[in-house]
Amino acid sequence: MLISVKNLTKVYKTYQRGNSFKETLKSLFFRKPIYIHALKGISFGIDKGELVGFLGPNGAGKSTTLKILTGILYPTSGAVEVMGYTPWRDRKKYVAKIGAVFGQKSQLIWDIPPIDAFYLNKAIYAIPDRVFKQTMENMVELLDVKDQIRKPTRQLSLGERMKCEFIMAMLHQPEIVFLDEPTIGLDVIAKDKIREFIREMNKKGVTFILTTHD
Repeated sequence: MLISVKNLTKVYKTYQRGNSFKETLKSLFFRKPIYIHALKGISFGIDKGELVGFLGPNGAGKSTTLKILTGILYPTSGAVEVMGYTPWRDRKKYVAKIGAVFGQKSQLIWDIPPIDAFYLNKAIYAIPDRVFKQTMENMVELLDVKDQIRKPTRQLSLGERMKCEFIMAMLHQPEIVFLDEPTIGLDVIAKDKIREFIREMNKKGVTFILTTHD
């Protein structure tokens, strides 16, 4: 099994604040803790080559689960193993084997063209020249962004930026790609193009885990 999650729990601790000035002042010295349960003992397994979607309303814990699986967050309790790694403990080795696209957070650099950011990733992941060139050309053709990758990122539409985000996440040929709301705010044509891209990459053996409202 590629991904194993057992009894995963995430609890956030915050503090109650008063509505009046007196209550707010009191809370500075006597704070009542409030515990928010983002995840309540979830368990699941995912095999290599699967394409898995997490569906649910806001607050269901979809993004929290993905952040734990990518090693951004650590859980309150439970066990997670991905490709033999514990994501938040083995993060340095682990991140070289995964890709991630978060709809609300960009990996691109606003004032430079995406292609320059691609070359930066090439250096970070030490991608061989031949592999980088072939991978980039294949994905640029599949997503139809040959001209767009040479424009400053700030000049691109949301759909064009998201296509470039996918290329950025896939350049180092990750075994697993995590997608958090990857089509949020996109028009129908852009959504279809990205879904087609995901299906094509999945056929090549890449495992995808995504959250979505769609």
